[in-house]
Amino acid sequence: MPPLVTTRTVAAYAGFDTELDTLPFLAAVLAQGRRLLLPRVVDVESRERRHLVLHQVGDIHRDTRPGRWGIREPDASVCPEVDPLEVDLILLPGVAFDRRGGRLGYGAGFYDRLLPRLRPDCLRVAAAFSVQVVPAVPIEPHDQRVERLFTETGELLLTDG
Repeated sequence: MPPLVTTRTVAAYAGFDTELDTLPFLAAVLAQGRRLLLPRVVDVESRERRHLVLHQVGDIHRDTRPGRWGIREPDASVCPEVDPLEVDLILLPGVAFDRRGGRLGYGAGFYDRLLPRLRPDCLRVAAAFSVQVVPAVPIEPHDQRVERLFTETGELLLTDG
């Protein structure tokens, strides 16, 4: 998982189903006294308007509940909303990744809409199973690459070409 040496505010996600279990990472963020932000889907009923809002979570189990698709989300009644510009590092989910930092999401565009709202110096990282690393994923002009990629075997060296 990504190093947290210089990060103060970390945005991540709660893994679900067959995704990598992110709970140890989330717990480490909190144990190190860093701010942990998790996404919540808003405007769920409108495919055009639904997007992610980040909330600060102090206790993973107490402050989250299953959302519409069964993914744990922050309880907005107890978790304050945080501006994406405050994020120092974001842990991104995905279906597939390549060694150029390409990331293929689930197709709903949630992170495509969130990533441009982060600071340019926010470190974009992903953690995946090695089987999710493929020769190439389709990249569109609006897609933002991950800067670091971790698998169960360690960090993969990403290339420019």
